[in-house]
Amino acid sequence: MEAGDGTEEPPLPLALTRFQVSEEFGFLLPDPLTELPEPYGPWMEVAHELPQLIASHRLRSRVHQMPQLSARHLRGREELHLAHLVLSFITMGYVWQEGEEGTVQVLPRNLAVPYWEVSEALGLPPILSHADFVLANWRKKDPNGNLDTIIALPGGESLRGFILVTLLVEKAAVPGIKAIIRAHHAILQRDEETLQRALEELAGAIEAMSKALRRMHDHVDPAVFYAVIRIFLSGWKDNPAMPDGLVYEGVSEEPLAYSGGSAAQSTVLHAFDELLGIRHSQDTTAFLHRMRNYMPPPHRAFVEEIHRAPSLKQHVLSSGDGRLRTAFNRCVSALTEFRSCHITIVTKYISVAAAKAKAGLAEPGARAGPALGKPPTALEAKGTGGSHIFSFLKSIRDTTREGMISA
Repeated sequence: MEAGDGTEEPPLPLALTRFQVSEEFGFLLPDPLTELPEPYGPWMEVAHELPQLIASHRLRSRVHQMPQLSARHLRGREELHLAHLVLSFITMGYVWQEGEEGTVQVLPRNLAVPYWEVSEALGLPPILSHADFVLANWRKKDPNGNLDTIIALPGGESLRGFILVTLLVEKAAVPGIKAIIRAHHAILQRDEETLQRALEELAGAIEAMSKALRRMHDHVDPAVFYAVIRIFLSGWKDNPAMPDGLVYEGVSEEPLAYSGGSAAQSTVLHAFDELLGIRHSQDTTAFLHRMRNYMPPPHRAFVEEIHRAPSLKQHVLSSGDGRLRTAFNRCVSALTEFRSCHITIVTKYISVAAAKAKAGLAEPGARAGPALGKPPTALEAKGTGGSHIFSFLKSIRDTTREGMISA
């Protein structure tokens, strides 16, 4: 369309602003709030003391003393996200304070009701998810750009490292998220040069994500992750430690079941899979689609919009362009490598750490978890989201590799 002819080009069907996705931060919440307004001081006080309250087994009694507050005074997305983060962390600490053998069956009304209200307002489930744990849980520590978490659980520097490395993976994905928009536009315009550049940008972003993910080895102690951190990410669905779920007092008389936090709740990989036309097995697809219910609704809508868009893979195939095919395959190869990297980390931080814990070889410092000296067992073979972890991850990696276009 010629410029200046008096007509406006129609807006792109895919535009980041429509889906609360940031040009600078991607799916991360830009500049999250770190304090709630005055009426919610009691929540913030408990949240800032969580590691100490859990270690001294005092969190549950502190929660019982919290006043009954309504979420109706919260204003705007940022306040709601911080409230959800705070209440999620308090809830995980409350449920898992005594480890997997000392769980509770009821979340008290003064926590359950406002948590439900905030969750309904955001379209998120009332449990800690990736959207809380990583996307909304970061702040700038100083003017030099150093980062820190807003709310913490037991795990010290290893917990901080786990959250912030995951955050860096999300940040590394941002050029790839923007490349999705460019690729989609290029397909509509049949602009092969722009499409090739977009695919190269996407591949570069996925490679940068793998590089960021490998920093986990430098910042997270496997024994601390396994014995201390992991239980606080566990949910009450598909978890033998809480087979009946959890009653949210004042919300439901029947117990409710929700999956714990999982990397499968990151919108990034869902978006890349949809763009590249990766097709996973039926069981894996069902689990991944269930994990989309743990994403902020606008992010979930972004993934669904990519699914409905014209097929990139079909476009590359029908173009017969060797350079496009090479660029497409580089993206698939990079995504396969990222998933292999994830399997390596899960092996080190879960299966090897579990074997060492069983053999009593874990470092003494790792025995600061809620179940003192006793490694958790309920989720040995499962992820915190409830999936059978190795078969799930290997299946995803292998079906990603099968997405390559053969010459």
